[in-house]
Amino acid sequence: MRVIAGAARGRKLVCPSGSHTRPTTDRIKETLFNMLQMEIPDADFLDLYSGSGGIGIEALSRGCRRCVFVENNREAVRCIKANLKCTRFWGSAEVLAVDVKQAVKRLEKDNRHFDIIFMDPPYRKGLEEDILSLLIPSSVVHKGTLLIAEAALDTDISYLERYPCSIERVKEYKTNRHVFLRI
Repeated sequence: MRVIAGAARGRKLVCPSGSHTRPTTDRIKETLFNMLQMEIPDADFLDLYSGSGGIGIEALSRGCRRCVFVENNREAVRCIKANLKCTRFWGSAEVLAVDVKQAVKRLEKDNRHFDIIFMDPPYRKGLEEDILSLLIPSSVVHKGTLLIAEAALDTDISYLERYPCSIERVKEYKTNRHVFLRI
């Protein structure tokens, strides 16, 4: 796994061992960021279920202002920190080594809000809807925030009709998809 483009282009990133995380392939990451290229410059980015931090680091490399990484797996947090050191983005990043729900509450308390929120929870556990139901009414989002949810291809997303957001795009890959939601 590596940084695809921008200031840290070509830098190799470390990933946690085992099956606790699913690193986004370079090909999918490139496709995702090609779709986000106009949104990234100077954005405040929130990377939920960060894994190795590859998505947030790619956003930093391409010009986002700040990125908050949320991950509660200890080995993954070590990888995020090592990757931030390697790419020299430590000064533009914050790592919250807590559960996503705790992180959202902390960010609300600190009156933080984000332009782009990316979430890649474990597949087939219903976490996408749980986290969206927490995020959408919270102060961490504002009018215009772009939420990107990664989910297994067979995940039912019909629940999205109940929320005050619009589906801008759904990009499907072989086994998963990205759902782009605008508040």
